[in-house]
Amino acid sequence: MTTFARSLPTLPEGWSADKDFKVVGKVSASTERTIEPVGPHFLAHARRARHKRTFSEDDRIQAQEKAKNVEDDEDSELSEPEDPMMLQRAAKDWKEQDHYAVLGLSKYRFKATEDQIKRAHRKKVLKHHPDKKAAAGHTDDDNFFKCIQKATEVLLDPVKRRQFDSVDEAADVEPPTKKQLQNPKADFYKLWGKAFKAEGRFSKNHPVPPFGDANATYEEVDAFYNFWYNFDSWRSFEYLDEDVPDDNENRDQKRHMERKNANTRKKRKAEDNARLRKMVDDCMAGDERIRRFKKEQNAAKNKKKIEREAAEKKAAEEARLKKEAEEKAAKEAEEKAKADRESSKKAKEAAKNAVKKNKRVLKGSVKDANYFASGDASAAQIDAVLTDVELVQGKIDPDEIAALAGKLNGLKVADEIKTVWKDEVARLVDAGKLKEGEAKTMSA
Repeated sequence: MTTFARSLPTLPEGWSADKDFKVVGKVSASTERTIEPVGPHFLAHARRARHKRTFSEDDRIQAQEKAKNVEDDEDSELSEPEDPMMLQRAAKDWKEQDHYAVLGLSKYRFKATEDQIKRAHRKKVLKHHPDKKAAAGHTDDDNFFKCIQKATEVLLDPVKRRQFDSVDEAADVEPPTKKQLQNPKADFYKLWGKAFKAEGRFSKNHPVPPFGDANATYEEVDAFYNFWYNFDSWRSFEYLDEDVPDDNENRDQKRHMERKNANTRKKRKAEDNARLRKMVDDCMAGDERIRRFKKEQNAAKNKKKIEREAAEKKAAEEARLKKEAEEKAAKEAEEKAKADRESSKKAKEAAKNAVKKNKRVLKGSVKDANYFASGDASAAQIDAVLTDVELVQGKIDPDEIAALAGKLNGLKVADEIKTVWKDEVARLVDAGKLKEGEAKTMSA
């Protein structure tokens, strides 16, 4: 330790308490108040004064009363009868003892709180402490007292307690047997629910889904079985390991025992996983909810299949009707086209025949007009008139031919016939279809 010497700062030159000291506050006037002592210390003082006890006497009497209260608490939550065989257990066999039963916590087991363990330990110590037994005239050994101490040591250590809970068979709930389930009064869900609830204490993942009842939904049941088929257990079996020698001279044996224990734990873990998987399979095989869900799923699947087949059948029928309608429409269109072609062909033939007939009327008209000759027409004159008739026919369409034939039809007088031809030639000349001087036999 180093000490540093420091002097107080010097006052400024000319400083005076009379002129430089400043009052920042004043002490208030004193008052009287009545104070009543309270709390456990006052109560202890009052108790000692009332019974005229010293401190040591009062502490001893209070401890005796407290011990008596703990001993007399036979009806408390931590009370259970002690097995005479358990009281005779040898302390060296502590690894085979039921620590919860030793402390009277059989009904709580892994659910026992730290406070309950401490209270149970205190109660057992007050009852089985060797000094107290000696004072009562009992000469029993202290084996069971050592069992109590070991049980408390294990259960108050989180790691050791977890290892013991991992192999605590007394906390297991066996799955229901076939005989139990065949009982008409048996509640399938209650029996299996207890077994899974007991197994759930080993789960790394929480919350553990409940087993549920007959009214559970598909999602709830599916989540339950998915959880257990993928169950992640923290359960280990270190508590059952064989003791490894601590002496440094036997390192090979120590390594051998460690490997042996590790392999044994691995084997037990695999067996436990197989046991749990079989338990889940057996439960699922008898679960009426699974059968109901499968039946509903099959019904829904069949319904969808029927609806799909009906839709496919309807679509096929609609396609067939559409195809038949298209084929019918195509057939009707073909028949109509055929009829139109035949009708058109007939119309063309009729028109062609009409043109031929009208042309015959035109040729017949010039013949009736004696080829526009005053006497007997010569061959050259006949040929010239017929040539002009052909020329005019070539310049007009069938309708014009029909119109011209209509004008000539029924005429017998040569001058009248020639006048009609002359007018037609003049019309064609005006229309630019004939030139001046063409069809001379009809324009002269």
